[in-house]
Amino acid sequence: MADSPDRGLIYEIPGVIRVYESGKVERLAVSPFAPTSLNDPVTAMSSKDVSFCGASARLYLPKLPPAEELKKLPILVYYHGGGFIIGSAFDTWEHNYISTMVSYINALVISVEYRLSPEYLIPEAYDNSWMALQWVASHSTGDQGENQDPWLIQYGDFDRLYLGGDSAGANIVHHMALKTGKEKLPNDVKILGGYLGCPYFWGYKRPDDDSMAFKCWFLACPDGGIDSPYINPYVTGEFDVGFVYKRLLIVVAEDDELRVEGIKYYDALKEKEWDGEVDFLQLDGGHCFYLLDSTSEKAKILMRELASFIV
Repeated sequence: MADSPDRGLIYEIPGVIRVYESGKVERLAVSPFAPTSLNDPVTAMSSKDVSFCGASARLYLPKLPPAEELKKLPILVYYHGGGFIIGSAFDTWEHNYISTMVSYINALVISVEYRLSPEYLIPEAYDNSWMALQWVASHSTGDQGENQDPWLIQYGDFDRLYLGGDSAGANIVHHMALKTGKEKLPNDVKILGGYLGCPYFWGYKRPDDDSMAFKCWFLACPDGGIDSPYINPYVTGEFDVGFVYKRLLIVVAEDDELRVEGIKYYDALKEKEWDGEVDFLQLDGGHCFYLLDSTSEKAKILMRELASFIV
């Protein structure tokens, strides 16, 4: 009798992911690949995929004005969510979300693809994310070289460099600040601001073992535990992101189990003595609800906030 296709199943998050003894990983929460387009006939927006140093990303360019009115654009390096185990810069969910965002913020966006767990355990996602950020910063001299992209050189304003992300991506934004505080980016590029949407942290209280947040983290970092500094930003005392970011925007959702962690993060920032500013926005909805419907009226509140933040 043939073996059951589920034989050897060792870990499952229903509707999200299955992991088998053989090492096979079956992702169930998957969005189709979204094609890119140059000068979209409806929005005039352009997108393209790029590869560099063994990594990859999707770049977005808003509709551009006539050449005589053209000015350099803010740059947003964006990290997608998915609990470090699902998601992609190239899927339809992210593509539609970022496309909507670009239409509001009028910025050049680099949506980073990073390696997922359990095939690549934490800290691989952070290493990929740092590599991508270094690659972006390497364009700041304006020199056209190997692995350099002309959009970043021609249109990017490196005095207005922002990082942003949702859920696990917001967690990455935090850690990129800590990394930048210890290691200079190429050409000593500085980060102006950071956006953290429904950030994936804990530290206020232990999550329930049955919670999605706990299950994802157990799979992404099985040896780290809930007191790992990767998921608990307060455990080592290294919370000084303010000296890296001069502007921060923290967004939480009212019905999100991680809402209280986002609020604690905001409160911790306010308690620090730094010469920057932090804004806070609470939306009516569940965890990263705006990602799946970026054109809803509730999502438009976030888009308008981002438009006033990334300037």
